[in-house]
Amino acid sequence: MMINDRVRQVRQTLKLTQGEFGKRIAISTSYLAGMELGDKKVNDRTIRLISMEFNISERWLRTGEGSMYDKTADINLAKLTSLFKSLSSNFQECALSQMTVLSELDKLTSK
Repeated sequence: MMINDRVRQVRQTLKLTQGEFGKRIAISTSYLAGMELGDKKVNDRTIRLISMEFNISERWLRTGEGSMYDKTADINLAKLTSLFKSLSSNFQECALSQMTVLSELDKLTSK
């Protein structure tokens, strides 16, 4: 199975149309269709976006090795949730504010 087939498999597993999937990772439906057919290259940016948006293992997406889903992200999310719940409501608001800022900075540096 090639990377373009794995992109299609992710989309179909998530039961998303090409339009819905493309919108979530900021690519056009026609470009996604080309990627799935093997006519367009699946570049590093697209791989990272699919991985981050859908919790898909970059390793699996690139090579087909291992599990489709990134279990590390699940573990990190569980840790984050536990820590967040342990905070007082004032600190929860502060943490959310900081996460928003970090998310915006990450978007700026990923371009």
